[in-house]
Amino acid sequence: MSGHIRIEHVHKTFAARAGGAPFVALQDITLDIAPGTFLAVVGPSGCGKSTLLDLLAGLASPTRGRILIDGQPVTGPARDRGVVFQQYALFPWRTALDNVAFGLELAGVPAAARREKAAAYLDLVGLSAFADRFPHELSGGMKQRVAIARSLVYEPRVLLMDEPFAALDAQTREHLQGELLRIWRRTGTTIVFITHGIDEAVVLGQRVAVMSSRPGRIKDVFEIPPELRGDTEDVRALPAFGEVRHAVWSSLRDEVLAAQQASHRPVPELSHAEP
Repeated sequence: MSGHIRIEHVHKTFAARAGGAPFVALQDITLDIAPGTFLAVVGPSGCGKSTLLDLLAGLASPTRGRILIDGQPVTGPARDRGVVFQQYALFPWRTALDNVAFGLELAGVPAAARREKAAAYLDLVGLSAFADRFPHELSGGMKQRVAIARSLVYEPRVLLMDEPFAALDAQTREHLQGELLRIWRRTGTTIVFITHGIDEAVVLGQRVAVMSSRPGRIKDVFEIPPELRGDTEDVRALPAFGEVRHAVWSSLRDEVLAAQQASHRPVPELSHAEP
């Protein structure tokens, strides 16, 4: 497993209807993400964080520039990338085990083998005892863990996560942050994690990338110090946490203000992505 991501001068522009000016979502994004890195991405609302994740997932194409995974251009969705969204998108008529096994079923994995592998990944996320439960019988945090297991079961090199804990209560969110770090350390998967939360970014990321207000650019990348990467205590209580959090917020603050000012200006009605 590798999972080396290279983003090279990526732009994303959307055409406006009725002859209006094009809408520039992303501008000259260049970033190198080493295999096994946990990268957290923060930025103001509307800066293009989710658009960047769509490009990484192959759900959309850059207007200019390119994205490489282990040296191969991203041209569409593929099994080397798993995606976890804020909404769980579980099949309500399938049990937790069968939801996790769904991708393996599509890939033609025999029934016994896919159930065995799905069970192993449910165990990885701590839900072995709930394998036969349906989504309506699970809490929000459990549903998101099922979604994570479903994305990991076919062993992608890269896991892309778009604010996966945003809809959860604070206690569940902090618990799942710890669980995600445990899973990441065990699997070594490269993770790109989109979040609005500075605390969440610093707790989770080895690196934290700050995006500018629209058009989105990479403004700063912070390396999280080793003392905040331990797994034996709450890093939020350490002095270094406050220092790093302040540095990230200082970088982000002006961008949030710019985004708020821009929200009072009219936005062109979009039609389709430019080729």
